[in-house]
Amino acid sequence: MNHENKLNMKLNHDKKNTEKINHYNNEIKEKKEYKYIAFVSFSGSNKIYTFGCDEDLYRVNDYVVVETIRGQELGKIVKETETFIPNGMEIKPIIRKATEKDLNQASLNIEKAQKALEICNNCVIKLGLDMKLIEAEYTLDCSKIIFVYVADERVDFRELLKELAGIFKCRIELRQIGPRNKAKIVGGLGMCGMETCCSRFLNDFDVVSINMAKNQLLALNIQKLSGQCGKLMCCLKYEDGQYKKLREGLPKLNSQIEYKGRRYRITSMNVLLQQVKIENKEDVQFLTFKELWPDMDFTDR
Repeated sequence: MNHENKLNMKLNHDKKNTEKINHYNNEIKEKKEYKYIAFVSFSGSNKIYTFGCDEDLYRVNDYVVVETIRGQELGKIVKETETFIPNGMEIKPIIRKATEKDLNQASLNIEKAQKALEICNNCVIKLGLDMKLIEAEYTLDCSKIIFVYVADERVDFRELLKELAGIFKCRIELRQIGPRNKAKIVGGLGMCGMETCCSRFLNDFDVVSINMAKNQLLALNIQKLSGQCGKLMCCLKYEDGQYKKLREGLPKLNSQIEYKGRRYRITSMNVLLQQVKIENKEDVQFLTFKELWPDMDFTDR
């Protein structure tokens, strides 16, 4: 390759990079900047989303129509609006304060979605698809309907989409969710007797591992440690940090220790009450942490 060809290739490469930069800058310029930012939540979720507006007209508990990636939706103002500080992120707008017509349409959509769910379920059975429908939801303007389902494996729903598009005459979205999201939607009571955390206040699901149960010295009975979703209960994470702190510097269960000149094995421990059970073939002792480890400081635990 001669020098002229190399130079042409470099010029073309620089030109493409320049075009990309210009395109990115134009996108930034096109992003609308608003005077205020509003905080909105949607039915069935406690998560708060932010939307832009140019007038400070909205108050807590006002219903508003907003533009989302799914289309127009009805939301509720949950916090007083604040002055918008540009941060380079795209923000969707509040279209208007909800009218009586919007509220009626939202109620009507719930009934329509229930009927749509039945129709879709019949189509699923007819096509023999291995999927279980959970719920259906229309956008406010009925331009789109979302069907939520669970399935153990990937589902080929191309034929289903064709049938549904012919019936509903609008955009169709089939969204697969996991068992935890299903439990959040369905709801129910946990073993504590209260409404499940996922349906009551959790918006995101953190990783819950069996090590958290071990840290809390719980019996590793998976059936008892699992929630309605079949996964480990989310509440195992709540006190995990505190238990880690309480167990700092302490030996593990089944560790061999010496007490009053004799060898014992640690068979159980209660870090909240600071009590420990040790035993050998001849003897069993129930002691406090202070009695067993007098040099350790337990005052801040």
